[in-house]
Amino acid sequence: MSDIRTPLVSIITPCYNGVLYLSQFLESILHQSYTNIEFILVNDGSTDGTEEVILRYKEKFDKAGIRFIYLRQENKGQAAALNQGLLKFSGEYLTWPDADDILDVHNIKKRVEFLESHPKYNVVLCDSVVIDQSHTIIRPYKRIPPKGKDAIFLDLILQKNVYYAGGAYMFRTSTFIECVPSRQIYESRGGQNWQMLLPVLYTNACGYLPETLYYIVEHNDSHSRNLETFQQKVDRTFEHEAILANTIFGIPAMSEKEKIYYQKIVECRYSRKRFKLAVVAKKKLEAMEYYQILRSRKQARIKERILYASLNNKLLASIFSSKIKG
Repeated sequence: MSDIRTPLVSIITPCYNGVLYLSQFLESILHQSYTNIEFILVNDGSTDGTEEVILRYKEKFDKAGIRFIYLRQENKGQAAALNQGLLKFSGEYLTWPDADDILDVHNIKKRVEFLESHPKYNVVLCDSVVIDQSHTIIRPYKRIPPKGKDAIFLDLILQKNVYYAGGAYMFRTSTFIECVPSRQIYESRGGQNWQMLLPVLYTNACGYLPETLYYIVEHNDSHSRNLETFQQKVDRTFEHEAILANTIFGIPAMSEKEKIYYQKIVECRYSRKRFKLAVVAKKKLEAMEYYQILRSRKQARIKERILYASLNNKLLASIFSSKIKG
């Protein structure tokens, strides 16, 4: 590393009620092999003792030479919390890990080295793995770099061969500010990664670092596991659709024609998703409603037509029931 610069890296992390998992994340920041770090932790209105944990670590960060900034806001969601940090950060590089995940000891160092030695890239993505609470590996999380043209922007919209983990991506700050000059992303209750990634990856190529440097901890009480009812799942599709639509329409470099093009892709994706949810849940009235929306937009494919027909045909329903759940 001696021949490579060591510019300041900003880490921004929102945290809400993370008292059970925060310490292992903070330890992973403290023990980074790269030390020129600005760490901004935004407490999103926690009520469970998170602040006490954070304040216990302040002296440790000072001793480690890490510039530590602690911010607090009323509970508004991760995107709003991230926006607080985006107004404050000053590093040359930016990353935004979750407060319940774990960084490999070389996470920051190796991603900085990659960007310093690959000036044609303004974004880098490393590999990750999902682990359980006892740190047993459950599955890998990686994007297989395409052999031809890399369509990561569209793949992020379609959730195809991508994953969303802020601690696995790193931006050059100059690029982020060029793509998000307001330093503010669309605020929503659910997530912040589309808002961070899409504006930057619309105009910038992503470099891939094939090393596992980020650990995503899967908790038994995660929100996705608790999302059980049909209506909650449908509500979530509307939430995701709104995030994507607002983020795409906020990309300064995108033409109006392209925004409409991508908007139609988003509408189509989530209309189909709601229809499929209704069919799987055997919500006939809702399925009919969502199918009519698809049909009016001329987005009903043969697959949706057959599924719609199966609503009134037990034989078709039995044939396709196992397939649509997959």
